[in-house]
Amino acid sequence: MADITRRSGWRHLRSAPTAHIRHQRRGQLVHDGEGLSFWFRPRTAALSEVPVNDRELAMAFHARTADFQDVSVQSTVTYRIGDPGAAATRLDFSIDPDTGAWRGTPLEQIATLLTETAQQHALDVLARTTLAAALVDGVAAVRDRISAGLADEPRLPATGIELVAVRVVAIRPEPEVERALRTPAREQIQQEADRATYERRAVAVERERAIAENELASKIELARQEERLVEQRGTNARREAEESAAADAVRAEAEAVRKVRLAQAEAEAARVVGEARAGAQSAWLRAHGEADRATLHALAVTRAAENLPRIENLTLSPDVLTGLLAKLGGGEGGARS
Repeated sequence: MADITRRSGWRHLRSAPTAHIRHQRRGQLVHDGEGLSFWFRPRTAALSEVPVNDRELAMAFHARTADFQDVSVQSTVTYRIGDPGAAATRLDFSIDPDTGAWRGTPLEQIATLLTETAQQHALDVLARTTLAAALVDGVAAVRDRISAGLADEPRLPATGIELVAVRVVAIRPEPEVERALRTPAREQIQQEADRATYERRAVAVERERAIAENELASKIELARQEERLVEQRGTNARREAEESAAADAVRAEAEAVRKVRLAQAEAEAARVVGEARAGAQSAWLRAHGEADRATLHALAVTRAAENLPRIENLTLSPDVLTGLLAKLGGGEGGARS
């Protein structure tokens, strides 16, 4: 929208670079161009503002396919006004000299023209296409048909409208039909997921089986090793017992030999000692046999004295002394008589 400033009976207009301004005074074209700025009198001025920038027009409409299925088409048309003069003469782009606002709705008229034209061509191509084909290849077909139809529409050049681009965003069926169409795909996806799950489980089971077999093989090998170890231990124990028995036999034999020799030595020693003692006794007897009786009595008394216990102290009680004296007295009396 143009920027208009008031000054005591005059108006100053300043437009944007993307707006084409046409100023007519008394039927004569005074100013004509983009991005203009000028003074004018509102009572004698006729002003038009035509946008020349690219504009996006979003369209959404329903159509029916060849198999009588309703679909919705979402598309966008990009256009611009290439001939502002033609557009200003065919559509009402006049603006209020005081506010700069459009007095009509020219852009809505252009939108209606483009939408109806595009819808007509889209309906025509979809009416000859089944739902499955429309969902697979319908976007490109509808886009090409709308582009060709708008390019061949004679009212657009006459109005100064140029087509820039056409985009078809989506062609979608009714929600119920869409859910029905999604079901096989979802089931297939679910089947693929289930198959992948089963394969993954099978791989896991196979790996677990391999691990179990490896563990079993390890246990079997360990048992074999333990069996060989037990056998080796038994062999070692048997060999150790045999060697211990042999050593014990050797020790016993040596001990027996030692005892025999010791017994022989002791017997020999006893024999020698006996012979010596017998010889000494014989010599003692011969000596005593050759000695006189007085000598023998003296030796006997000496031997008896040697065997008597040693008396350190002698205590005589009155009773003992009395008895001793009595005995001595009795002995003397008997001797006298």
